[in-house]
Amino acid sequence: MGKVVMYSSVSVDGFVADENDQPGPLFDWLSSGDVPLDESGVLKVSQTSYDYIRPYWDQIGVTIVGRRVFDLTDGWDGKPPGGIDHVVVVTHRPEPEVWDPQAPFHFVNGVEAAMATAQELAGDRIVEVAAGDVGGQVLAAGLIDEVRMDVAPVVFGSGKRYFGSVQAQHLLEDPDVVIQGNRVLHLRYRVRR
Repeated sequence: MGKVVMYSSVSVDGFVADENDQPGPLFDWLSSGDVPLDESGVLKVSQTSYDYIRPYWDQIGVTIVGRRVFDLTDGWDGKPPGGIDHVVVVTHRPEPEVWDPQAPFHFVNGVEAAMATAQELAGDRIVEVAAGDVGGQVLAAGLIDEVRMDVAPVVFGSGKRYFGSVQAQHLLEDPDVVIQGNRVLHLRYRVRR
C-alpha cells in the first residue's frame, strides 16, 4: 500500500483559497520559472521546484478531492490533472448526469470509502488527498502519512482553510524537506503516530 499525502498550495496564513473559492496568487509559482513542469507548456517553474515536484507527481496514482473542487474545476473535463491515473470524488450527490462513464473518476460517499477505493486503485503508488475540508476529514480519521505544502508569499486573512474544519490537535514531525523556489516555499512533514 502506498503512502497517503495531504497536499496543496497554501497562503502563509493557511488558506487554499479565498472566501470566493479563488486561489488568487497561490499558483503564481507554477508560472514563475523557465522549466516546463508538464507537457502543456503552461506550467513553468524554477529548476529547484521542478526537481522537487516532478518526482512527487510521477509517484501519484490517485487523488482524492471533494465534490466542491470537482465542480469548481468542471471535473477537469474528464481528464485527471497532472497525468494522475484516477480521481476519487467524495460526495453525497450522484455523479453529473452528462458525465462520461469511461472517465477515470470514482464517486463515493465518505472519506473512508474514498480511501478504500483510492488505495485499491493506487496499489503501491501515492494516494494524494487535496487539502481543505476533505483533507481535514482524512487527517482527523488518522489516515494521512505526510503533509506537503507549497507556501506562497501571500496573506489572505480569511478563506478556505488548508486543514478544513479540523477541531483536534494533530502533531507533525519536524519538516524533513524545506526548499525555496521562485515565489514558493516547499515543505514536507510526516504525521506523528
